[in-house]
Amino acid sequence: MEPAPTHLDLKKDHGLTIRWQDGTESFYPIGYLRRMSPSADMRNLREQMQKNPLTVLPSKPAGGPLTALGAELVGNYALKINFSDGHNTGIYTWEYLRSIDPKASPRSP
Repeated sequence: MEPAPTHLDLKKDHGLTIRWQDGTESFYPIGYLRRMSPSADMRNLREQMQKNPLTVLPSKPAGGPLTALGAELVGNYALKINFSDGHNTGIYTWEYLRSIDPKASPRSP
């Protein structure tokens, strides 16, 4: 099992910083978290893009840059983030967040 976070810091217009029990720190930009959402629709879109690089991406809603409106803990194993584009169905488990750490070596989510 992956180490749990000891500290979470969400800057709504910038990103999420996590300090882990093992002493490492991870930073996830807001746009990256949205793109890497573990929701079924985003997983499906990433799979389509791997198979066909000409996949049509959903349009971005008007209304300014993407931000996080807030986040809530899901039990003691995950975080749910509400984005300004209306997306809020992804549940980011600690294990999943560790697997998509932008600083870590490339891994497939």
